[in-house]
Amino acid sequence: MIFDHAGKVIGQHQLEHRQILPKAGWVEHDANEIWERTQEVITGALKQADILGSDLSAIGITNQRETTVVWDATTGQPLANAIVWQDTRTTDFLSTLSDAQQEIIRFKTGLTIAPYFAGSKMNWFLNNLPAARSENVLMGTVDSWLLWNLSGGTQGGVHFTDVTNASRTLLMNLETLDWDDELLEIFGVSRSSLPTIKSSSQVYALTDPRGPFGTAIPIAGILGDQQAAMVGQVCFERGESKTTYGTGNFALLNTGTEIVRSKNGLLTTVCFKFGEEAARYALEGSVAVTGSAIQWLRDQLGIISNAAETENLASSVTDTAGVYFVPAFSGLFAPYWRSDARGAIVGLTRAATKAHLARAALEAICYQTRDVMDAMVADSGVPMSEMRVDGGITANSLCMQMQADIMGIDITRPLIGETTALGAAYAAGLAVGFWSSQDEVKKQWQQSRRWSATSTKESREAGYKQWKKAVERTLNWAD
Repeated sequence: MIFDHAGKVIGQHQLEHRQILPKAGWVEHDANEIWERTQEVITGALKQADILGSDLSAIGITNQRETTVVWDATTGQPLANAIVWQDTRTTDFLSTLSDAQQEIIRFKTGLTIAPYFAGSKMNWFLNNLPAARSENVLMGTVDSWLLWNLSGGTQGGVHFTDVTNASRTLLMNLETLDWDDELLEIFGVSRSSLPTIKSSSQVYALTDPRGPFGTAIPIAGILGDQQAAMVGQVCFERGESKTTYGTGNFALLNTGTEIVRSKNGLLTTVCFKFGEEAARYALEGSVAVTGSAIQWLRDQLGIISNAAETENLASSVTDTAGVYFVPAFSGLFAPYWRSDARGAIVGLTRAATKAHLARAALEAICYQTRDVMDAMVADSGVPMSEMRVDGGITANSLCMQMQADIMGIDITRPLIGETTALGAAYAAGLAVGFWSSQDEVKKQWQQSRRWSATSTKESREAGYKQWKKAVERTLNWAD
């Protein structure tokens, strides 16, 4: 996506890449395919905007944070498919960690012990790919893979990441903002293979003129996708929050320069760090399956042919006929953290139709979000009156109205819906002076739509009670 000074989109191009599912619980991506598609969409966006690479002031990168790549620095080739954040293959390894090790990891990283994060994926590569233990091997999240390729790859590419992505590895100390020797030892990962940790907004390198931009442009912003959405929603101040609906669903609350350790199943993470400024931290609640539940209706069940059909299908009935859908395909994330949980559809009768299931899938997105936001309020002590939202599912007005009704608060969507890309652009633009300050950026935020709750407290709590019972079914199955 290409943005102008007003924060408006002037060019964009997007392509899907394959979801590779070799066996139950395994989710992979082809890192070469991601790099190839990245080059294609760069060319496509420039063409649509009718500009040259040389017209750009800076480039920002944002990515699915925990997805992990291992590659040979000499050949530039990945040693295997990337392991995606949803992948659960490292559950058994994590179960071997001692209580003392687990406590060290939780305290130093602010994260929970889950296969979601990159550190155990790196450990899997090292234990299952002999070539991964060679001296010329590099490992990192997708931002580091793209930065290395954009800046020249085997011809001088730089191996950097930013604090937000590094904070999702189980290997970075939240206080020092550096790789931690004790954590590296637990996971068996060598510092030499890892990218150097930088801020989220600074010039890391120039693009290789032989690449898709055709010239040297500063690569000046890196933010993991959820932190990028925080920046795109201009949630720069303590107490500001947003929820992004993508493949998964992620809510963040800015806690300023304070590291707030959750007592309610949330994660503590780096929110952003601009240049030499102090890092800002956040509480985060992660839901594994939201948009991917709609993909499942489309790809596995075949009850819709595209995601946009979900709203009309779900609107054709007034309720779910008592059907509850818990899409724990990869376990349950916050606030449960049960990687052994599995999906369930409960309350089925002969009267249930595909429309009821579609509506239950939308409700599941909203109930999972409420689970997370209730935990966030409990941790922070700050009551929530409204929630800023972004991401693909926010185009579904029915789902957003359900969200307002299930939570009993206002839901507000910004004019520019692709806040994740915008946040990466803001980080890059601030680094090179394209925007002069955070205040200038903050003034660009505009609301496009607001949904207010129409439900009663009694109906909200009754529905939520049934949802919690459905969740218990998935946990009991795991037991």
